[in-house]
Amino acid sequence: MKPFILFLVAALTMLSPAHAKTPGEVDVGATLRDLPMQGLNGPTKKPSDFRGKPLIINVWASWCGPCRSEMGSLDRLAKRYGKQFAVIGISTDDHPQNARAFLQKSGTAFPMFIDDKPWPLENMLGANRLPLTVLVDADGKVLGKYYGAHEWDSREAVEAIAKIFKLKL
Repeated sequence: MKPFILFLVAALTMLSPAHAKTPGEVDVGATLRDLPMQGLNGPTKKPSDFRGKPLIINVWASWCGPCRSEMGSLDRLAKRYGKQFAVIGISTDDHPQNARAFLQKSGTAFPMFIDDKPWPLENMLGANRLPLTVLVDADGKVLGKYYGAHEWDSREAVEAIAKIFKLKL
């Protein structure tokens, strides 16, 4: 593998660097609390509604350039591997209409939710910077947290996701 690809795979499989915790943040290795997630492009759900297969949660905002740039790769990932794991998004936008406008313009189709003050989902996931992508196992346990934009449907990222989730894709 090329050095960059090795770096990307290593970065995706390692825990994120230490950072200040958000109030009520769930650590890697702990189980997500079952908080209601208000539907943005579908019904309201809870994290437990996605149990039974691995889950990728992307925390984003319509005003966040890196969030917007990675959304297409997340949508392609969800379409291609939706039978093996679920992909959902949680917007931290203050105004739901801004998030909906972005989703409509981008054509993003995977389930989206919106967080609202006092930001219980954002705090639980540890989203003190965006974008944040959280990998959760089929039982609701957090396996990893990854900050910054990535090409989630790249071969290297898919291989890293498969390794983390212990899947054959």
